Amino acid sequence: MKKNAPKKKATGYKPAPAVNKTEEPNASYYRSIKVSAAVKDFTYSEFKKIADKVPFTQAEWATILHVSERTLQRYAKANSVFAPINAERAMQIAQVLTRAKEVFGDTAKFYHWIKRSPYALEGNLSMQSLTTNDGINKVLTQLGRIEHGLFA
Repeated sequence: MKKNAPKKKATGYKPAPAVNKTEEPNASYYRSIKVSAAVKDFTYSEFKKIADKVPFTQAEWATILHVSERTLQRYAKANSVFAPINAERAMQIAQVLTRAKEVFGDTAKFYHWIKRSPYALEGNLSMQSLTTNDGINKVLTQLGRIEHGLFA
């Protein structure tokens, strides 16, 4: 073994230089989420205007909006502001109801149609279809087909 070999100097942990938070770039996955004013200030009274257009039960509305019936009751009692995701869903349903009124002439007829689980090219539709964005789009597509005379 060599006696005169230079010894390696042990290097300790060197912390990275401090970075000022204002100079740190945003992560690539970060983006600000902007909520529109209509969604931000969506109160129960505005929801009630939509709900009065169609004979959905409170339980059906709770399922569609992904909230409990008790939460809907609390919103009604205090005329509270809906969470943005629930407000957006209610506004999507309002668009479906507007389209349904154009196609069927009455939202009650739409209610009876959707309750029968009508057949569509992508499979059967149902009340559960109104609980997802994809399902809502399928309902809107089917309403367009009915309007143009394409029932299947």
